[in-house]
Amino acid sequence: MNSSEMTHIHNVPLEPLDIISGFEVRPGFFGTMGATLIPCGVSFTIQSHGATSCELLLFHKSEDEPYAVLKFPENYKIGCVYSMIVFYLDITDVEYAYRLDGPFDEKKGYRFDSKRILLDPYAKAVSGQSNWGYNTNYNRGYRARVVRSNFDWGTAYHASIPMEDLVIYETHVRGFTKDSSSGVSHPGTFRGLREKIPYLKELGVNAVELMPIFEFDEMRDVRVVNDRKLLDYWGYNPVCFFAPNTSYASKVEYNQEGNELKHLIKKLHENGLEIYLDVVFNHTAEGNENGPVISYKGLDNQIYYILTPDGYYYNFSGCGNTLNCNHPIVQQMILECLRYWVITYRIDGFRFDLASILGRNEDGSPMSKPPLLQSLAFDPILGNVKLIAEAWDAGGLYQVGDFPSWNRWVEWNGRYRDDMRSFLKGDNGKAGLAVTRIFGSEDLYDERVGCKASVNFITCHDGFTLYDLYAYNEKHNEANGWDNTDGSNDNVSWNCGVEGGTDNPDISRLRMRMIKNAAAVLFLSRGIPMFLAGDEFGNTQFGNNNPYCQDNIISWLDWGLLKKNKGLFDFFKYMIAFRKQHAPVRMHTASCSYGFPELSAHDVIPWETNFAADAHYTGIMYAGRTDGEDDCVYLAVNTYWEPLTIRLPKLPLGACWYQAVDTFEEESVARRAVKPEEEIRIRERSVMVFEVGKVNE
Repeated sequence: MNSSEMTHIHNVPLEPLDIISGFEVRPGFFGTMGATLIPCGVSFTIQSHGATSCELLLFHKSEDEPYAVLKFPENYKIGCVYSMIVFYLDITDVEYAYRLDGPFDEKKGYRFDSKRILLDPYAKAVSGQSNWGYNTNYNRGYRARVVRSNFDWGTAYHASIPMEDLVIYETHVRGFTKDSSSGVSHPGTFRGLREKIPYLKELGVNAVELMPIFEFDEMRDVRVVNDRKLLDYWGYNPVCFFAPNTSYASKVEYNQEGNELKHLIKKLHENGLEIYLDVVFNHTAEGNENGPVISYKGLDNQIYYILTPDGYYYNFSGCGNTLNCNHPIVQQMILECLRYWVITYRIDGFRFDLASILGRNEDGSPMSKPPLLQSLAFDPILGNVKLIAEAWDAGGLYQVGDFPSWNRWVEWNGRYRDDMRSFLKGDNGKAGLAVTRIFGSEDLYDERVGCKASVNFITCHDGFTLYDLYAYNEKHNEANGWDNTDGSNDNVSWNCGVEGGTDNPDISRLRMRMIKNAAAVLFLSRGIPMFLAGDEFGNTQFGNNNPYCQDNIISWLDWGLLKKNKGLFDFFKYMIAFRKQHAPVRMHTASCSYGFPELSAHDVIPWETNFAADAHYTGIMYAGRTDGEDDCVYLAVNTYWEPLTIRLPKLPLGACWYQAVDTFEEESVARRAVKPEEEIRIRERSVMVFEVGKVNE
């Protein structure tokens, strides 16, 4: 707000006021969208390029009909912006919405309806959705509440963690602690997640990436399949971009919405962890022409969505509509939204769902320099914020390695996932690709940028868990109610000999070993490692690779597995710590005094390589120097079904290789020195790791 607007932010207005519907009002803060609380009232501001008139509706929070309708006078409109301060409102009992009039011409994209109740797109809290699985807005229309933002962040400063030092943990707020096995006092909430911070610290991750927490409608496609209620559990159908999901709070926070989330963020920062939000700016819950009207359709449908020449909705998102992200109005909204989350919630980063849509033009075509992506890259408020792109969309655009970045954007590396899955399960002809991915995907990213540009992952929320990757050959999504037709058919998985659960101890041991192999390679790859919550203790989704609708044990973490698979958790913990201890694995360092190259690939014989079709082994060596000490790590990966004999690169006098990891062993092994020229037996389908030390350490 500017200085002239500030003139009236006092307990007593300085000028005579207008009276509309019995309320004292005056023109509001035209430069500040949404509902802005001031000491003596609330400024309500909304914009529409196509509307001919606008009404503000005020409701008692317990009633369905408005107790007041305030029509904006002509002098309360500047350009396309309507703004009004309403004085002396009791915000604890007020909810608000809008009605706009204007043309209705579907072929031209206009869908104005003077009787339609519309949600403020800049609302900081959405009412009627605080109880999970219950939405009161269908019949009465979506309404918003005025939020009082007075959270005390204190004076603590949270430094940004360098990209190359990150270890990202992807999770779902509700599913992380909802099952009783989590042992928290407030399951399925922000507070429940806060209770698990000591666990996250012990594991060693330093960044938590939350699946969508913007207000969404979990009841959007509610169904009952086999006596089980199915909801939009994941949350990838946003209702309001500025409002946190109130059902993720452990109690109703009238006019203080978001405080519990802020307490979570503050506690994460105090413990050295960053927090990233998975944001969905590619579509909304309004769907196509048959979907509901919540907000944008009734404001400026022709602006907010990419439409066909006949007024229908392009569907590059796979969810019915596509936001028109590079229209100046939509650009402005997205930028203001991200700034709001950074300033008000201290968010450290954003993962952009189907981010390629953010680079499409108003006709749907890809742009070489999308204005939105460029604006986000250079915005000063977002200057230290991580910007992570899922560099593809449902319209066939795939930009991994080619996403417009300006050296600010990093990418989910889908090629790392696919190639490493294939190599680790023993497919032919993948050794060369595996080396490329472990080196930081230099075919996709500049060798000096790859450490910071590639988010490496083998699993994420979308697809199999790491346990299921080695327990199922095929997806098993029957519980979703679509006859197992949904979800990807290309999982690059291997069931180790039996589909699903088994009592066979040999197969169970093999599965645990395969999981450890994947973890060891992930944490010893150049780039930013990310893994799915629960992978560290063998969580399963019972073969469901698309549990978007499963608000039950299919998606909830079973913390009982942490005790059962404690050795797996300890291995993850060890490998994360090992990665942190060895800088050359994470980034470029000073040159090693041994004369070794920074990165090198080896066959069973040092300095030889074999990328033939039948190759199933690769050795990777990192060599560098930190704090005046030489630091070398050798990663040996045998995906063959028989043991192999290997040798390690020869070291100078006084230095010695020490074995640090052998995934074939069920229990952790004592660190042992490797004799010079020793032949090492690496057993079938296993990974070994060695580090350089001094003789007789």
